[in-house]
Amino acid sequence: MTAKLIIYTDGACKGNPGPGGWGAVLEYGEQVRELCGGEQDTTNNRMELTAVIKSLEVLKRSCELDLYTDSKYVLQGLQEWMPRWKNNGWCTANKQSVKNEDLWRQLDALASQHNMRLHWIKGHSGHPGNERADALANEGIKQLLNSD
Repeated sequence: MTAKLIIYTDGACKGNPGPGGWGAVLEYGEQVRELCGGEQDTTNNRMELTAVIKSLEVLKRSCELDLYTDSKYVLQGLQEWMPRWKNNGWCTANKQSVKNEDLWRQLDALASQHNMRLHWIKGHSGHPGNERADALANEGIKQLLNSD
């Protein structure tokens, strides 16, 4: 039987680039798992991607899942851009290297293992899952800065 879960992800950066954090909330029925982390010198887009990657990395089997993100970068990348980039040898239509290719490749490999439906949520609009993922992303930054 395929597990069905809901994932909310978010990334944050203090400066862009600067110290960044990512957060994720995974809901499976009544069970909730929260994840967060951070990186010193990064960008908001890298943290948005990392949140999704880290969420998918913890899954032990193929799942049917609904992924909610406030990042149009992540959403459009998965739905529109990545198939073209792969066909173009990970180059854009302008023959430029894809930014954050390392993370896009990781995400591609992980996403292919699941039946994933993507949803966009307006950030900071009061949606509980998105607000918690945002708080976790900021917690990731806080933990990073307090460890120095």
